Amino acid sequence: MKKRKVGWRLPQLILLLLMTALILASCRSGSDGKQSAEPATIKVMYWNEQSFQNEYGNVFYALNPHIETVVASTGGIQLSEGDYNEKLDELIRNEKPDILLLNQEQYEKYAKEGRLVSLESYITRDKINLDELIPGMVDMLREKSGGELYGLASYFYSQAVFYNKDLFDRHGIEYPTDRMSWEDLLNLAARFPTDGEGEDRIYGLYAGLSAGGSEVQDLARQIGLTYGLRLLNPADKRVSIDTDSWANVYEMAVNAVRSGALYKSESPNFGGAMMYQDFLLQDPFVSGKVAMSINTSYLVSQLREAASIVPDKAIKNWDVVTMPVDPANPDFTHSMTFNDIFAINAESTNPDAAWEFIRFTIGDDYARVKSRAFIGQFPVRTKYIRDDEGRNIAAFYTLKPSGADLYQGFEDIPPLFNMQFYTIGNEEMQAVLNDEKSVKEALASMQTRLQAALDAALENGGIMLPDLPPLDGSIQFEIPAVTEDVTEE
Repeated sequence: MKKRKVGWRLPQLILLLLMTALILASCRSGSDGKQSAEPATIKVMYWNEQSFQNEYGNVFYALNPHIETVVASTGGIQLSEGDYNEKLDELIRNEKPDILLLNQEQYEKYAKEGRLVSLESYITRDKINLDELIPGMVDMLREKSGGELYGLASYFYSQAVFYNKDLFDRHGIEYPTDRMSWEDLLNLAARFPTDGEGEDRIYGLYAGLSAGGSEVQDLARQIGLTYGLRLLNPADKRVSIDTDSWANVYEMAVNAVRSGALYKSESPNFGGAMMYQDFLLQDPFVSGKVAMSINTSYLVSQLREAASIVPDKAIKNWDVVTMPVDPANPDFTHSMTFNDIFAINAESTNPDAAWEFIRFTIGDDYARVKSRAFIGQFPVRTKYIRDDEGRNIAAFYTLKPSGADLYQGFEDIPPLFNMQFYTIGNEEMQAVLNDEKSVKEALASMQTRLQAALDAALENGGIMLPDLPPLDGSIQFEIPAVTEDVTEE
C-alpha cells in the first residue's frame, strides 16, 4: 500500500485546494456512474513513487478514493548495465504491473505481441469522445497497433517556429506562415543581414544547432525526418544515406550553414554565479538576437518570465507558426511525440480499475488541474491549451503526428552506431564545407564507412568498432570503454 505524506509548503497547499475543489465538484454533479464503489489496488509502472504521486497519484486518489495505487519503479533500470528492453521485460514479469508506461516503439511492439488489453470496448461502453483529444494521436496509435487502440497518452511534446515580429518589421520581411517547407523557412532566414558584430549581430534562425562542426549533420537530420527519410533499411541492415533524397537534404543544410543565417550556440560558461535573469537572456530568441527559433512550449514560459523580470531586455512582440512540413504531406509533422503512453498489461488481474486510471489521465479533470503546470509539454485535451494574448498557440498541435522514425531499425543494431553516424558524418560534411568534396562524394563515403563499421559490429557480437584505417596491412581495432549515462525526466 502506498503511503502519503502531507506537507504544508505552498505547492502542497495549492494542490490540496485543487483536489478539494475537484472532489466538491464531483459530489455536486452526483458523479456519473463511471466508478465502481468496490475498493481496488492497481500497480502502475513509472519512473519512481514520488514523481508518480506528484504527476498523477495525488489527484487520481482525490477523485477515486476507492482505488489505491502502488508503483513498480523503472528508475533502477536506467542505472543498471545491460539491454534496457530486456531489463524492462524482466521487471514486468516479476512485478506484474497492471498499467505499463511505454514509449511509441515499445507500445507498437507490445501491442503486436498481444501483451496489451484493447481499450476499444471501454471507450465504447463509457462513451469517450476521442475527438476532444489532440488531432491525430488516436489515429497514429491505432495505426501502430494494427487498427485497435491499446494505449493513450495524457500529454504530448511538440515544437513550433517562434518569430520576433519587431525584427521582421524592422527589416521589411514578411512573417513566416504555417506549413512552410524547410526550403522556404531557410530562405526566409537568409534574408536577414549577416553583418554586424557583438550586440548588433542578429541571425535569421536558431534551430538548436551548437557550434563545433556538427551543424550540417544536426540540420540535415531535422530536415530528413520531416521528409520521412531513413538512415537504415531495417530489413537487411543496410545503410541508406547515398540517395538523391538525402543529397537534396544535405545540399539544403550545407547552403544554410554557409549563409551565415543560422545561430550556433556556444558551450555555456558555468564560471561563477549566474543570476536568473541572465539565464533567461542566454536564449538568443528571448534576448532578441534571432528572428526565428525552433523550440518547444518551454520557450513560452521563458518568454513570459523574461517579460516580467527583465522587461527592458526581453522581447515581447512574438508569435508562433507550425514547424516546416513536407509539401507532399502538409498536414503532418515529425515534431510531435507521445513518449509516455499508458496501457493495460494483458496479465493484469484488475483491468477495470486500470482503465479507470487511464480514463482519468485523458480526462477533463486532470487536464484542467495540470494545464497551468505543463512546461515543455501540453495536455492532450486541446481546450486547455491557450494563450491569453491571442497568439497562434494552436501551431503546436494543428499538424497531426506523422509517426516518422529516422532511426527505425536502430533498436536491432549496436547502440553506438548513432555516434558513428555523427562522427563520420561530421568529418565528411566538414570536407564539403572546406570545398574538398561535393555533397554526393561525401555521402558515398559516409555510406561505405558506416556500412563497414556496422558489418564489423554485427560480426563481433554487436560491439561497435571505431572507424580506423588499416595498420601494417591488416585491420586492427582498439575497443574503447564506453559508459552510457541515461537520465529519464
